[in-house]
Amino acid sequence: MQPQQPGYSSSRAYLELLSDLPWQKASKEHELDLRAAQERLDNDHYGLVKVKQRIIEYLAVRKLKPDARGPVLCFVGPPGVGKTSLASSIAAALDRKFVRISLGGVKDEADIRGHRRTYIGSMPGRLIDGLKKVAVCNPVMLLDEIDKTGSDVRGDPASALLEVLDPEQNKTFNDHYLNVPFDLSKVIFVATANRAQPIPPPLLDRMEVIELPGYTPEEKLKIAMRHLIPRVLDQHGLSSEFLQIPKAMVQLVIQRYTREAGVRSLERNLAALARAAAVRVAEQEQVVPLSKGVEGLSTPLLENRLVDSAEVEMEVIPMGVNNSDISNTFRITSPLVVDEAMVEKVLGVISV
Repeated sequence: MQPQQPGYSSSRAYLELLSDLPWQKASKEHELDLRAAQERLDNDHYGLVKVKQRIIEYLAVRKLKPDARGPVLCFVGPPGVGKTSLASSIAAALDRKFVRISLGGVKDEADIRGHRRTYIGSMPGRLIDGLKKVAVCNPVMLLDEIDKTGSDVRGDPASALLEVLDPEQNKTFNDHYLNVPFDLSKVIFVATANRAQPIPPPLLDRMEVIELPGYTPEEKLKIAMRHLIPRVLDQHGLSSEFLQIPKAMVQLVIQRYTREAGVRSLERNLAALARAAAVRVAEQEQVVPLSKGVEGLSTPLLENRLVDSAEVEMEVIPMGVNNSDISNTFRITSPLVVDEAMVEKVLGVISV
């Protein structure tokens, strides 16, 4: 076929897809360490004891029988409780690649099964496209927001997922664009949803629903101190040397400003405090009082111009002195500590 002929580009794209798909290529299986998996789950998620115990049981069965057709886990819970990150932890524990497919708002069956190649601009479905990107046939595939699918004149995606999640049928999954049976039995499917009621009963029957409850204020406090505050400080270029948020202030934010089951709103409020601190750090005056630690710098220019308890402008840099040494010497020793007045100024005053 010549490049000038009609259908050349579409035929070439189809053949390239056939050659790029991982028909037999799989991730190398390693010996599963349940203790390491438990430690990773504990480090990534606080609480959720029953949920993590069920995941460890699932991994134990996979260790004893790697080719076992385990159930499709469906994490159901309010937003921000860690459903998506749990699926990522499962992939890390199994040492497999992770691919996420968002099903929120999907109403076209072709998003699952693909378009037929007779249509102009036809493409494969999201499942086949995801497998092409990870380049292995046994990843952990997350079907995110599976309760947000809808149906219209273009078909019902939830009905198309029946074949995908059925171990007896997904051996020969037929994508309309591919038009060749593809084996999905090696893929580990994990689904997430906010509510189980919108999921059609036939689809819900193919999954094992695991409820994730909301966090208590005590659990939110532990999550904030262990995970959220270090992450927020790192995202805003700060550290504990510049900003400190006491436990009492975190409790105040939880009680007054975050009335939710998850921790996303709590993280947004902590980020607002970090942004306010970043402004103060960025706009601070470059005149810093000298401390006793300056005695370590001994250059003629400094000895002549610096006196104890004097002030120095950081813009004046003597020759032969490393800039990093000066910045480390004059670093502010008193970090900004968040108090109730700063919380009310940044987040607003809320009447209790």
